[in-house]
Amino acid sequence: MTRYDLRHLKDEFYDRMIEILNDEVKAGEISIFLFEVGDFTAIQKSADLVKESGCELMNSVKFNEVDWTIVVKK
Repeated sequence: MTRYDLRHLKDEFYDRMIEILNDEVKAGEISIFLFEVGDFTAIQKSADLVKESGCELMNSVKFNEVDWTIVVKK
């Protein structure tokens, strides 16, 4: 299990998240992505991107006041 902190990318984390899922995560691995949410559209968009990439969204949790965590299985 690997944790990827994408908070520094603000609302531009989507491309990096897909790049990680496609290039760095092996089949069967679980990854944790941490990103910052301005509005809640980022949550739905990230869930949609995970599904489109052929992975499974296992969990989606508000981490604190501004950060969100998703757990993904490839």
